[in-house]
Amino acid sequence: MKNRLIVTSALLAVLVSPVALHAQSATPAPSKIGVINIQAAITNTAEGKKVIADLQNRYLPKQKELQRLQQEIQADQDQLTKQAATLSDEEQGRLSREVEEKQKQLKRDAEDAQNDFNNDRDDAIKRIGQKMVKVINDYAAQNGFTLVLDDAQIPVYYASKDIELTAEIVKLYDAANPVADAAAPAKPAPHPAAPPAPKPK
Repeated sequence: MKNRLIVTSALLAVLVSPVALHAQSATPAPSKIGVINIQAAITNTAEGKKVIADLQNRYLPKQKELQRLQQEIQADQDQLTKQAATLSDEEQGRLSREVEEKQKQLKRDAEDAQNDFNNDRDDAIKRIGQKMVKVINDYAAQNGFTLVLDDAQIPVYYASKDIELTAEIVKLYDAANPVADAAAPAKPAPHPAAPPAPKPK
């Protein structure tokens, strides 16, 4: 009887062990997740830096024109203040109207320049972003990532440095999209900014 129990137990062990092994092998591997700040990645690529520098240079004449208009307004206001006692009412009224018109023009021109800059910048970022998504997809597939999150869009309260992909993606993007006459590496610029336009007083 005892021998029969031993044999039965041994048979059960032989039959059950393949099932157990199969169950273990069927257990899914842990998910591999990465995080990236795609805005910072785009603006820190060689192409992104060049695009922003080119945009700022293109809008520099407009910025100087706005500054010139601001100086004219300031000069007229100074004249009104300093010569208030000697200017006739008619002359004071004329200067006041000129200042008001110039202030309106400055406001319109500054808003138009800002909108034009933003549109050109957004178009460039979108163009680079489309190419970067392909780089991210290829990298994630080749390195076994099941999910890559943009930590600028979704709150990430903790992430190991091992899963931060921004710098790696920038390197891969630059390798895949070389830029002729790329400027020397500058300090990271997380958010591209328009040239500051003077505000009317």
